[in-house]
Amino acid sequence: MLLRPVMWLANRYSSRPDKLRVHKALSDLHEHLITNPGEKGLILSFEAESGRFIIFSDQHKGAGNGADDFAGAEKNYLAAMRYYLERDYTYINLGDCEELWENSLVAVKKANVNAFEAEKAFFEKNAYIKVFGNHDLYWDNDPLAGFELEKIFGKKVPIYEGVILQAAVSNQPLQFFLTHGHQGDTLSDGNLFSKWFVANIWAPLQSYLGLNPNTPAYDDHLKTTHNKLMYEWAASQDGLVLITGHTHQPVFESLTFLERLYKKLGMARASGNAAAVSEYEQLIKLKKISGETMPDFTAYKQTYFNTGCCCFSDGDVTGIEIADGYIRLVKWEYTEALPKRVILEELALESLIQQVVAASAIA
Repeated sequence: MLLRPVMWLANRYSSRPDKLRVHKALSDLHEHLITNPGEKGLILSFEAESGRFIIFSDQHKGAGNGADDFAGAEKNYLAAMRYYLERDYTYINLGDCEELWENSLVAVKKANVNAFEAEKAFFEKNAYIKVFGNHDLYWDNDPLAGFELEKIFGKKVPIYEGVILQAAVSNQPLQFFLTHGHQGDTLSDGNLFSKWFVANIWAPLQSYLGLNPNTPAYDDHLKTTHNKLMYEWAASQDGLVLITGHTHQPVFESLTFLERLYKKLGMARASGNAAAVSEYEQLIKLKKISGETMPDFTAYKQTYFNTGCCCFSDGDVTGIEIADGYIRLVKWEYTEALPKRVILEELALESLIQQVVAASAIA
């Protein structure tokens, strides 16, 4: 009985993005990274055919109690860490890695020794980049944060707000702009009331009721408001792809899973492919579609991606790979209780650059 009202409260008071604030924050950060590289973030060049990056966000590592959303996904996360470490990936940790609104750092460190050791292994290979989010803003604004990270990793760990990855693809420059994505959210961008609400209202309720809002079906929705605003900003840029986290909603080529099904359904209807129409209608569940009200996603520019999160309620972990000439949305899931990597979507960077260049020409 309490699930619906509690979830309404969480959604109502945990996020209130404003378009002007979001767009200005993203523009300001991107410009700062370009003009002052190294201060708030890095600019890294890589070879499109051989570079390897794994981007995870929103682990929300907690204290191992009833409010710890990460605990159920830990085995998948650790398996993923081993997989990418062995294959020489650079790990970009895109924020909200630690849940420091609800928990003390001491409690988080004690409950997540294995996860910190797995991340440290990347750091020791000079293959670890840490970006802060709103739930681990502590790493950016507390004078003791650097000392605490040094105790965990053995050396000083730079903390960034963003990263730019750049490569030449088909003789065209391609730029990936990475940041957590909370910027411009009036109740998440360092807001004291939001932190108070999470620590004093949401966390106790979540622990008592055993709730995790990050359901595995969350990507079976249209984009959240914040994702829409970040997509709109990315679509207005020239030659740029935006990758964020924060919303816990996986997005690939600017579309959620449900939106991609809508798009495929529209294309199947237009081509008269009855078998495909039937298949997509079943996947979408026909009762949710109402004739002319079906959204049209055919004109979307494929310039926005979202990692999803590492704390889904069924233990799933989602992330973005940029590797060996491809960009992929991947999921680590439990198959017969064992972690397994699944490629949900993938796109060759050669195809992506064509879309980015075309989008720039249209803009």
